[in-house]
Amino acid sequence: MTISTTANRVSTAGNGSTTAFSFPYLFLANDDLKVILKVDSTGVETVKEITTHYTVTGAGVASGGTVTMGSAPASGETLVIIREEQFTQTLDLVENDPFPSNSVEQQLDTLTMLAQQLNTEVTRSVKLSDGDT
Repeated sequence: MTISTTANRVSTAGNGSTTAFSFPYLFLANDDLKVILKVDSTGVETVKEITTHYTVTGAGVASGGTVTMGSAPASGETLVIIREEQFTQTLDLVENDPFPSNSVEQQLDTLTMLAQQLNTEVTRSVKLSDGDT
């Protein structure tokens, strides 16, 4: 697959009735998504647990999937879904075996998603200007 977007997070305001939330970007495993419920008035954030608070469908699908909450986020709450890949490399290339192009492409996709993840962290951080010595 190709990674055709630089986004790795979505946020949606709660309305007290919607429980299904689209995550329109590739993720490779259900537990690659981090789900946070934020109370807008206080800024309090709660990381939700998969299978306890929500379920996920669509892992490995290029167009993304859906996070379905067990209970709908209320008005005044924001649901944030973030793709967080694991910093591991699981592909083992064996000498003289046929070239596993699908596996290599998946590893390249993972590296791209990790670069996006790091870029998000850097751009959301306090940092010095380029001219600061």
